[in-house]
Amino acid sequence: MYKSLKDALLDLEKAGMLLRIREEVDPYLEMPAIAREAFAHNGLALFFEKVKGSKFPAAANIFGSQERLDFLFRDTIEATKTAVLFKSNPAQFFKQASVKKMWTAATAGWRALPKRSGSINDFEECSLADLPQLVCWPEDGGAFLTLPQVASRPSESASILETNLGMYRIQISGNDYATASNKANANANSADKGECGLHYQIKRDIAKHHQKAIEEDHPLKVSIFLGGSPAHTIASIMPMPENLSELVFAGMLSGRRFRYFMHEGYVVSSDADFVILGEVAPDLKPEGPFGDHIGYYSGKHLYPYLKVKKVLAKKDAIFPFTVVGRPPQEDTLFGSFIHQITKPMVPASLPGVHAVHAVDAAGVHPLCLALGSEQFIPYAKPENREPLELLKTANALLGFNQVSLCKYLLLAAKEDNPNLDVNDVPGFFKHILERANFARDLHFQTSTTIDTLDYTGTSLNHGSKLVITVAGPVRRQLRNSASDLNSLTLPQNFSNPRIAMDGVLTVQWDGAKPVTPTADDFTELKTALGQWEFHENYPWVSIINDTSTIDGTKQSLSDFLWMTFTRSDPAQDVHGLNEQFTQKHFAIDSPIIVDARIKTQHQKELDLPQDVKNRAQEILNRAGFSTNNAKEI
Repeated sequence: MYKSLKDALLDLEKAGMLLRIREEVDPYLEMPAIAREAFAHNGLALFFEKVKGSKFPAAANIFGSQERLDFLFRDTIEATKTAVLFKSNPAQFFKQASVKKMWTAATAGWRALPKRSGSINDFEECSLADLPQLVCWPEDGGAFLTLPQVASRPSESASILETNLGMYRIQISGNDYATASNKANANANSADKGECGLHYQIKRDIAKHHQKAIEEDHPLKVSIFLGGSPAHTIASIMPMPENLSELVFAGMLSGRRFRYFMHEGYVVSSDADFVILGEVAPDLKPEGPFGDHIGYYSGKHLYPYLKVKKVLAKKDAIFPFTVVGRPPQEDTLFGSFIHQITKPMVPASLPGVHAVHAVDAAGVHPLCLALGSEQFIPYAKPENREPLELLKTANALLGFNQVSLCKYLLLAAKEDNPNLDVNDVPGFFKHILERANFARDLHFQTSTTIDTLDYTGTSLNHGSKLVITVAGPVRRQLRNSASDLNSLTLPQNFSNPRIAMDGVLTVQWDGAKPVTPTADDFTELKTALGQWEFHENYPWVSIINDTSTIDGTKQSLSDFLWMTFTRSDPAQDVHGLNEQFTQKHFAIDSPIIVDARIKTQHQKELDLPQDVKNRAQEILNRAGFSTNNAKEI
């Protein structure tokens, strides 16, 4: 039950889970690289005592291991799970609950209610320039806040329980953003406190609040919090049901009611380390680039921004941050932790859905594996079963919370294998590929919305989706033998075939890089695959730029998933043998061919200069952490 971020960090240090970095570090590339290096080697949480250019210390990798997450929320996690179960399925809850569990749920419910407490006098004013100017990747457009809690309400008169708390990246320098005239002015009563970018994505509650403010012709007031109880950070990324405030969850998980007060129409978290208050401007400004969580830069685009009115800091404030990039990163642990809590919400919200797995190694949103039920014709003979109910389920999934951003959805019927696990990626792919009828089971949604961070589509936010549903008996036997490749003759520009997992082949592209696809790119390859005696045993083929790392290891699987699903758009890049349209339905023979080459419209892959990586490791070593002795994850 932490009242502040400082309390939580001291508790981690006492338990031997925090490492202090006492030498001065540069927030430009160096400090993020240290955090990234520590996470990659299962390192401790980090506390940076001296940050170049700022009087405020910083903390990172706070949530970077399951052990630390379990420790930080050891007193509240079970009560939170109990409360979520009650909310998701009251009938099941009362059927199974003991008196103790009922009391636990009631207590958690009381803690969920926000509480007025504190005042503006608990903070001192500062400026955006006073904060650590965190730049994580060389081509980032400026400094960013990477663990902000962004609070908005539909109106100033709205109840505190209508507050939305989300995590959207905030750019605090660079591009065309105005800065405060000077620090003296920023600390005075002037309204000139600068500007900061507000990158909220489509289908977020803040978008609804912004739209309402536009319709009513008044500026939207937004509060940004940094720090406070670690539960507040987790709450800001929770997929809460619509019209249920994240402040409620923050109170449950922290074991302490969310403290807040109102200031000039703004909600202010009393426990936050930093608070930024501002109004959304009537126009847009360029935001980005930014090295994002799928492993590429997101480009510079027009987004809303805040006219900052106040920047506040608590005494002894600590600046928390995380680093994103190609998975796994710290946000990988966020996802798994949230899944632990929200697991009961999926079947309750989507009857017929048993499990969902947004695959982190594939960039999360590009690939989703799901398990449903197929009982539309319960008396059908096993050999005649086909996916019917699953199509209804797929549509429901694509309209559910963040699953709506999914690009490839693979959906299987639980009745065919009650032990099928969506978290076993090779096993799930095997189940799908053994049963898929490519003349029937490929369902495209074209000219639709995709994740803002995904640049494989036709333009920003525009692309396509592919649903593959399977139900029924095994149709083919998959193979996984390197000797099978001896009989495969590849045409010019294709080479080095490698097997990623059972039934999955990768082929290297040796032509132009990046490429602008043409209709003739795969004509000769399709002919070669059609003549291969094992083409039915390898029903999935990914064309990638480099197959040298595809060698059957855990990293090999990660490379296959990342390259295939972050570099392809279904409508443009999915091909197959004997392509045809039957009653507007795309049908092929095995194998399905996915063009996962790097295209000209794709964004640049993230990379860091080697000298920055070396400095990061040296600083960690001097602080007492050796990556040579740490366990790599």
